[in-house]
Amino acid sequence: MRFFEHQDTARGETRRLLFFFALAVAATVLGVHAALAAAWVALAWLLPGRLPFPAAFFAVNVGVTLLLVLGGWWIETSNLRMPGGIERLARRMGAREARPGTSYAEQRLCNVVDEVCIAAHMPRPQAMVAPRAEAINAFAMGWSEDDAIVAVTEGALDWLTREELQGMVAHECSHIHEGDTHLHMQLAGMVLGLELVHHFGQTVRERGGLGWVFGMAITVMGLFGWLAGRALQAAVSRQREYLADARAVQWTRSRDGIGGVLRKAWAQQRAAREQGAPHRSPWHPALHHMLLVDGGARGGAWLDAHPPIAERVRRIHGRAMGPLPLHPVAHTPQREGARVSEATAPAVEGPFTPA
Repeated sequence: MRFFEHQDTARGETRRLLFFFALAVAATVLGVHAALAAAWVALAWLLPGRLPFPAAFFAVNVGVTLLLVLGGWWIETSNLRMPGGIERLARRMGAREARPGTSYAEQRLCNVVDEVCIAAHMPRPQAMVAPRAEAINAFAMGWSEDDAIVAVTEGALDWLTREELQGMVAHECSHIHEGDTHLHMQLAGMVLGLELVHHFGQTVRERGGLGWVFGMAITVMGLFGWLAGRALQAAVSRQREYLADARAVQWTRSRDGIGGVLRKAWAQQRAAREQGAPHRSPWHPALHHMLLVDGGARGGAWLDAHPPIAERVRRIHGRAMGPLPLHPVAHTPQREGARVSEATAPAVEGPFTPA
C-alpha cells in the first residue's frame, strides 16, 4: 500500500470538502434572506398599497440566521470543552477505563496503545473498553492529543489477534494525531446550528397567518443547509477513514493488521444479515462517525460516515478480498507474557515496527 500517497489524497479531498461546507453555510444564510425577501415581495404584490422592506431587513435576517448557526455550534462544543467532557461522552457511549490489573486482554490493549504512541511520537491517550459490546469496533475522542481517549469494544478484544489490535489502535490514534476528533466535533456543532435554523422555521410556521409564509421560507432553506451539512460532514468523515487506514499501515508496517480488523468486522455484519438479524449498533446514530466501522445506521450512501468496508479493504491490500472467518483469541499468561513484566514495560512484538 502506498500509504503516503493515500494520505495526501485524503487530505486534499478533506480541504476541498471543507471549502464546500463553508459555502453551504454561507448559502444557507443568504438563502434564508432571499427566501424571506421573496415572501415579502409576494405579500406586497397581494396586498393593496406600497409595502417597502422594513429597516435593516437584510441585517436582521442574516444576523438571526448566523446567531442560530453559531449558537448551535457553541452549545454543542462548549459541553465537550468542560473539564471531563470527553470522558463523560465516552462513558455515555458505554465505555469505561481499561483495567490491566484484572484482565490479560486489557493489559494487552494498554501495551498496544503504548507501542503505537511510541511509533507515532504522540502522547498516550487514555485506554478504555466498551464491555458487553460484541461487535468489533472502536472509537477515539478528544480536542487534542493531551485529552484524548481510545476505546475498543469487548468484541474486539475477544476476536482480534495482537497484530490486528495494533492496526485498530493505530487507526484510532491517527484520528487523534491528525486532528480528526477535533474536526468531527466542530463539524457536528455546525450541523446542529444548521438544524436549529430548520427548527426555528418550523416554530415560526406553527404560529399561522403570515408566520406560516415566512416560517415556510426559513424551514425550506434551513432543511437545505442541514442536509447539505450532514452530507458534507459524512463525506469528510469518509476521507478521514481512508487517511486513518493508511496511517495504520504506516505505523504498524502491516496491511494484515487493520485489514484483518475490517475483514472480521465485515464477517460479523454478513453473519448478522444471513441470520436475518439486522446489524444494530448500541450507539446513537449521531455518534456513528466516531466509530471504526459503520455502526449499522444507513441513511443512504451520501449520508454514510464510513466508506464501504470492501472498498477500504481493497485500498489497503491493493486487491479485492473477502471477509475473514472469526476465531476467538485465547488470553492466557503464556500468550500474553507474565502480568508483572507486562505492567512494567511495554514490549514491541510481532510485525510492529516503530516508524
